[in-house]
Amino acid sequence: MTLRMWQVDAFTDKPFAGNPAAVTVLPEARDADWMQLVALEMNLSETAFLVRRDDGSFDLRWFTPAVEVDLCGHATVASAHVLWQEGFLRPDEQARFHSKSGLLTAERDGDWIELNFPADDPLQIDMPPGLDEALGADVVDVRQGRHDVLARLADEATVRGLTPDFRAIMSIPVRGVMVTARGSKPYDFVSRFFGPNAGIDEDPVTGSSFCLLTPYWTPELGKTELLAYQASARGGVIRTSLKGERVLIAGHAVTTLKGELLD
Repeated sequence: MTLRMWQVDAFTDKPFAGNPAAVTVLPEARDADWMQLVALEMNLSETAFLVRRDDGSFDLRWFTPAVEVDLCGHATVASAHVLWQEGFLRPDEQARFHSKSGLLTAERDGDWIELNFPADDPLQIDMPPGLDEALGADVVDVRQGRHDVLARLADEATVRGLTPDFRAIMSIPVRGVMVTARGSKPYDFVSRFFGPNAGIDEDPVTGSSFCLLTPYWTPELGKTELLAYQASARGGVIRTSLKGERVLIAGHAVTTLKGELLD
């Protein structure tokens, strides 16, 4: 069987930046072991697999090279981009995804793709043992979400210059650790995301992290709409806002590769 596959850079408006994801639309569901092998072969931070339902919505699953994850933002942006670009959906049609995190939607807002994701409550916690040593920086605030830990650092320069010990981060029993600080104009805040427990030392741009970052920074900054920058080597721009128990996360996307998966 030959399957079409696309590689899309998400949370960027230019190629070779943002976060790359592979996307394929399957004619029918495949087993998880096969999808995991494909994700390992693609060796990107996420590979997305879509199966269309009779009502026009899609089942969506995401795999890193090492594990299946419950929620991924950049591969959802990439998936919606492919569905509109390749004619699976009309340009004005909402993309609806059934996932392990419930129903997710994506809509076009000009040249932005806006996701509707569940908000994650940033619970105050004690410092996880070894976190500050693993990061190599003083942590001024730490919060726990469903899957990840948020560590606020002193300033943007500290976030950008961080050289964490990934092996030490693996001892912290979470999917990932995000670091963040207030940003300089035009950005309200900056962040980075480290996920060695999910097979990704540093994720270039992590859409799902904004489910936690947005509820954290909204009251801190007193603003309803925020512009953020994930300060990885590739970098990415995210527009985000808190809407009750949901977070709207928006970015751009660029297709960089089209091909065939021979199965």
